[in-house]
Amino acid sequence: MALDKSYSAINARKNDIIRNAMKIDYDEFEYKGIGFDYEGMMGKIGYSMDEMRKIQLSHGVGNTPLIEMRNLTALARKYAPAGKGARIFIKDEAANASGSFKARRASIAVHHAKKLGYKGVIAATSGNYGAAVAAQAAMHGLKCIVVQECYDDKKVGQPEILEKQRICEAYGAEVVQLTVGPELFTTHLSLLEDTGYFNASLYTPFGIAGVETLGYEIAEQCRERFGKDPDVVVCTNAGGGNLTGTARGLRKAGANDTKVYGACIDLSGLHMASDKDFNKKSCTTGHTGFGLPFVTWPDRSDCPRNAARTLRYMDRLVTVKQGEVFYITQALAVLEGYERGPAGNTALTAAFALAQEMDEDQMIIVQETEYTGAGKHVMPQLTFAKQNGIDVRFGNPDEEVSGKSLVFPENPSEIKARNYDLEHAKKSYIKNCVKNYHMKKATEEDIKYIMEEIRKDRDFVEAELKEHGIDIE
Repeated sequence: MALDKSYSAINARKNDIIRNAMKIDYDEFEYKGIGFDYEGMMGKIGYSMDEMRKIQLSHGVGNTPLIEMRNLTALARKYAPAGKGARIFIKDEAANASGSFKARRASIAVHHAKKLGYKGVIAATSGNYGAAVAAQAAMHGLKCIVVQECYDDKKVGQPEILEKQRICEAYGAEVVQLTVGPELFTTHLSLLEDTGYFNASLYTPFGIAGVETLGYEIAEQCRERFGKDPDVVVCTNAGGGNLTGTARGLRKAGANDTKVYGACIDLSGLHMASDKDFNKKSCTTGHTGFGLPFVTWPDRSDCPRNAARTLRYMDRLVTVKQGEVFYITQALAVLEGYERGPAGNTALTAAFALAQEMDEDQMIIVQETEYTGAGKHVMPQLTFAKQNGIDVRFGNPDEEVSGKSLVFPENPSEIKARNYDLEHAKKSYIKNCVKNYHMKKATEEDIKYIMEEIRKDRDFVEAELKEHGIDIE
């Protein structure tokens, strides 16, 4: 009898599908209430830091350079108060095989798939991760399927996303292209079920652990060159794996005083899964449409439990404007001689503004860059924006309206890192716990789990739960 392939039926089988596609039973980490054993799940990967680094280096990943942005630092200091203007560095992850930090995620996942005897791997992504999985699969001699969300309902796709389709196919992957919507993860699960391939999802423990080497390297390189840990590391934040993995690596290296900031492009008002809004986004990654929903509820992914959990590690979250990111992308090229794609430049834009708040002897690290292909250049994206009725102009970036305008700053002094209220995000997380688990009461175990998830004390957690009418046992 043929399996029911409806949306509800596939998702009802999700735990079984994932168990067969990873050899991990997520049920073993579940507590009785809302929580689960996060560190127990992360420990299931079974690789030490040294082992992960060896795996990655043997497949063209890791040991990427840490480069000081002297000219961008000088420009930031021009507009900073006296004595301010931290040194800006980038960790050039474009040097990895496939050209982004996501090669770190893919390398561990694909290695493990090969070790367990799987014949192929599958990943659901619209971005660089597909290219990373495809490249690593090619190196390991495995089949690869990339499920890609790339079109609106009129079959119109963005240059940046279509560029990523091209590179996935160049590495030999089969690319399954979809319109925007909930079918992305459902199709991913269905293909895992049909093929028996390994689940190389962005959100598994293998993917997040692979990024830990990035944070570890940053601490190691700063100590070797400057005798100290970085003061701030800025991570472009979307689904949260980038920040989570980097922060965990920093902590494993003992860099406990280093602050970890997330940066998102402000696309407020545009829904991440809306067909109507899909092509109104001139930046396709690292924006609030992904960043904020995943911050306030990580478990919206294709895994029963998402290993990316940013509120456990994020010290500050800031937003920047699309026009500011395009401006800094061009500034990086003309001032520093590095042409890099827009994803990492989101964090660089934030770092440019944040450096002006910090002392001159401090260090701020942008922890990733990405390759630049034809569709990732500024001009194709701007041309596409204009074709979609977006008003592209110079002016005050604060006047930019998501989906209607894209405003370049007339002067670098106008570039800002706008604080997002993390306290509000933590309250939203608790609200989502209540809603998604239909909570009526909270056990001691529930409270301790939430405290770990959002890094807040008992009084904060209990007060918020009571606001939602939850009884405390």
